[in-house]
Amino acid sequence: MFSERINRLSGSLIREILAAAQHPEMISFAGGLPAQQCLPELDFNGLPAELAQYGTSEGEPVLRELIASQAQALGIRCDAQQVLILSGSQQCIDLCAKLFIDPGTLVVTEAPTYLAALQTFKLFGADIRPVAQQNGSLPADKLAAALPGARCCYLIPSFQNPSASCYSHSKRLQLAAAIDDADVPLIEDDPYRALSYDGEAPAPLVSHLQRASWVYSGSFSKTLAPGLRVGYLIASPDLFPYLLRLKQALDLHSNRPAQWWVAQRLNDPDYPAYLQRLRAAYRQSRDAMQASLLRHFTELADWALPQGGLFFWLKLKQAQDTRLLLPKALQRQLAFMPGEAFFPVPEQNLGYMRLNFSHTTPQRIEQGVATLADLVRESETLAAQQLA
Repeated sequence: MFSERINRLSGSLIREILAAAQHPEMISFAGGLPAQQCLPELDFNGLPAELAQYGTSEGEPVLRELIASQAQALGIRCDAQQVLILSGSQQCIDLCAKLFIDPGTLVVTEAPTYLAALQTFKLFGADIRPVAQQNGSLPADKLAAALPGARCCYLIPSFQNPSASCYSHSKRLQLAAAIDDADVPLIEDDPYRALSYDGEAPAPLVSHLQRASWVYSGSFSKTLAPGLRVGYLIASPDLFPYLLRLKQALDLHSNRPAQWWVAQRLNDPDYPAYLQRLRAAYRQSRDAMQASLLRHFTELADWALPQGGLFFWLKLKQAQDTRLLLPKALQRQLAFMPGEAFFPVPEQNLGYMRLNFSHTTPQRIEQGVATLADLVRESETLAAQQLA
């Protein structure tokens, strides 16, 4: 009845957790949701009437020009003709999967990596070859060894989801050299760049490529309004025509009023100050979670202070399957994201947690972290009793 692909279809654990976390008493560290109080007002006064009509698949020209200008300032060699407006940056992963992946296709990723990318790549039948991060970075020699035979490489170099790692300038040069040497197309996912708290992220990895094809993806969901579902990709000239045709076949074009609204915000003289206020608010939440973790998790886990993005990434000192902790946490009105889901083979990578800090007040962060620490200790005690 169905295509053979459906046999590889898996649900989204994060979406399932978010559905359970809608209860007002729930403390949620699960999703990468912007803070409700930081979301701007959606004012569509002045929207041109013609934007109610069908539009071009490429996207609104004004928005494409603005995105190209920002990308050029980051060092990406491109123009507006290489910008494709998407229905959220998640659509870039889908389009690239359709472009590159057949059953058995080798795809290289970081380990851990974005769980929805894993879900999509597996749906199309990819053979995922993970390269483990080490000390908050990605070894260039390990990446180079993994690339031969791959059809594409998917990386998140800036405030990585879930690990929050941000690769240095020198590391990006090494990674770019490895990708160029292998001549494997790079998909660089960069939705968190604007959310930096201790200095800007280095220039995108694609800006250092000299030979390999590339796709660079960005989003306005983390900085403006995720409900509008406006993202974009920029692609090297050899890839762009194919991605455009795939977009045409998928949904014709992205929401035109939403594109207009985003362009209005980007053109607003107050936009840079708005981003600074957003960063200040999230920095406060990050620091609150760091303080709570130091109080409750110092003996239970290791982690690094995230320099940007929306997540803490914890590695428990006594490894256990944190997926088994989740139902107990939900019973105590607490949601978090088990870290196993961010690895291609979860069973080989136990004992990780991803905690979001942007959507919860400092007071509830303290309460939630304390509850989570109690759950971890209880689980450790039970495991010790079973071994005794």
